[in-house]
Amino acid sequence: MSTVGKVTERGYTLIELSVVVLLIGMMLFLAVPRVRDSLLNDDLKATTRQIVGAATEIRNEAVREQVDYLLHLDLAQPGFWTYSADTTAEKRAEIRKGAVRFPDGIRIADVRQPPEARKTEGEVVIRFFRKGYVSPAVVHLVKEDRTFTLVFNPFLQAVSVYEKYVDFTFNEDDRASGL
Repeated sequence: MSTVGKVTERGYTLIELSVVVLLIGMMLFLAVPRVRDSLLNDDLKATTRQIVGAATEIRNEAVREQVDYLLHLDLAQPGFWTYSADTTAEKRAEIRKGAVRFPDGIRIADVRQPPEARKTEGEVVIRFFRKGYVSPAVVHLVKEDRTFTLVFNPFLQAVSVYEKYVDFTFNEDDRASGL
């Protein structure tokens, strides 16, 4: 028996491979700019990263320098600034002028620090202690219909971030009173 008449080659032709590569290239050409823009140009995520970065930095500074540091949030003109607890009033006023302001459309919806109720206007101070602790707080950042929740837990080294509105309770007394 001869197999001369049967040639069974399994594989793809150069044309088939070229078409597949062309289609994948076109899909990437259309998709990559949109994905890149949504990742890099998301003001709400960028603002969240700025606050978390500032919190991490001042926690480290507080421990290293053995001085309490403050993260000052302005709810009226959304932004923040940081300074050490031993900063003079004049220097604090100067630092406030250089505050990091949020992009247009981003605001602080509310801040909660026990035992106080939610604060929706004015200013809030979150204290970072020289021992590495932080005063507990929950900050809600909003842009249009999106909300990010930042939880400053007193004993964790990192700020917890949630991509939704989280109504966080701090202790049993708060839970019992419905806060």
